[in-house]
Amino acid sequence: MKHIQKDDTITIPEGVTVNIKSRVITVTGPRGTLKRDLRHVQADIQRPSKDTIRVIVWQGNRKHIACIRTVCSHISNLIKGVTKGFEYKMRFVYAHFPISVNINKEERSVEIRNFLGEKHVRKVFLLPGVDIVQTIGVKDELVLSGNDINNVSQSAASIQQATRVRNKDIRKFLDGVYVSEKGTIVKDL
Repeated sequence: MKHIQKDDTITIPEGVTVNIKSRVITVTGPRGTLKRDLRHVQADIQRPSKDTIRVIVWQGNRKHIACIRTVCSHISNLIKGVTKGFEYKMRFVYAHFPISVNINKEERSVEIRNFLGEKHVRKVFLLPGVDIVQTIGVKDELVLSGNDINNVSQSAASIQQATRVRNKDIRKFLDGVYVSEKGTIVKDL
């Protein structure tokens, strides 16, 4: 069944400026600037007032209307990224062979050594805008942080996929580097 018109709105907080030009959204806030290209989605993105954004779909079927919430989530993540930032914590899990990780700041990469006792060095390159730190207080923990949720989460997923156990029973061999906690850099009180 076609719907004539469906819409959803987003409120813009203080200190954040949003610029929309032909479905390319640029959000500027205290932590920096993020840009997202949404030209592939057939939806109207309007500014009815200074602090609201309205996403409208005309003559949409069920799947087309589902894009409204997706576009709103993307814009909300951009706003959250320039105000609070995103942080992913990853933990090393190993049964026998301790995993060692080296962070190369110049190459913006992570080297994973001694995974399951293998001599092969796994190298994962981080996406732009992602910072990585190995924590001192907590043993075997990496912290990835940045403004763009797509880059931070994809870098964490790439590290996790690099330590995927192959050709063994994954119920027994649970070794790897896994995401343990997701959140924002600026914590809410």
